[in-house]
Amino acid sequence: MDNRDEVSAFLRSRRDRITPEQAGLPVYGHRRVSGLRRGEVAMLAGVSVEYYTRLERGNLGGVSDSVLDALAQALRLDDTERDHLYALARAAGTSPARVRRRPKKTTVRPSVLRIIEGLHDQPAYVRNNRMDILAANPLARALHCQAFQQEPVNPCRFVFLDPRATLFYRDWERVARDGVGVLRVEVAKNPYDRELQSLIGELSTRSDAFRTLWGAHDVHVYTDGTKRFRHPAEGDLELVHESLDLPGDEGLSITVYSAEPGTPAADALTLLASWAATQNQDQDEAAAQSDAER
Repeated sequence: MDNRDEVSAFLRSRRDRITPEQAGLPVYGHRRVSGLRRGEVAMLAGVSVEYYTRLERGNLGGVSDSVLDALAQALRLDDTERDHLYALARAAGTSPARVRRRPKKTTVRPSVLRIIEGLHDQPAYVRNNRMDILAANPLARALHCQAFQQEPVNPCRFVFLDPRATLFYRDWERVARDGVGVLRVEVAKNPYDRELQSLIGELSTRSDAFRTLWGAHDVHVYTDGTKRFRHPAEGDLELVHESLDLPGDEGLSITVYSAEPGTPAADALTLLASWAATQNQDQDEAAAQSDAER
């Protein structure tokens, strides 16, 4: 897959969002573009208009780090966008035969499973670069009980394809935008990941909201933050989350939700754990009764 279209659309989208005033440039007469002109970006980056035109047409092959840094400064890219530009440049001109293949992680190491299982009062799960949840502790399953009703468990599929998601995520628009931004980052890093491309194709086909957000070419990475939920059984929860990459397991990361002790959020997690235990007990009793009837 050639990433020229991806590069071109990203650079254009970043150029279009910057006004001459924001860039410190004078404005003369009527402008037909809302953002910067190509010539203005070229001047700010210290390259010729012809050279920048070539870059915006998607040709990042062989571009030096100094030029990429100058572009990032001219387009006022944040750290995530700058890293994204570098990832696009690294992928430019590559082909499947030149990409070093690594075994895709589909399982989670036992030691990592023990870590998340040991977090009895904190929802925790492990996901891959496509957002598939590969392992989760009971409290995470209870928190995301609706998403776990489908296989594979994928928060992005739940966000865009399950109408219950707009109620579950109290800040659905932000969650949706961030999820799309994460997939954008992953596509730049893994342009030949067929399963990732398949997920994006599915969401683009089935969700108008996803298509609109995907076309914005915004990027995002999960590190830490706060999420607000409306759980179907326990009501409103506001939890802090931390996401960490797993060393040695490329593409896998662990996400943990927590709450300050003594806060309403901590009390809500305690109630959620009790609810989860009751649900599990009911399921075990139903299974035992079914076995007895056989």
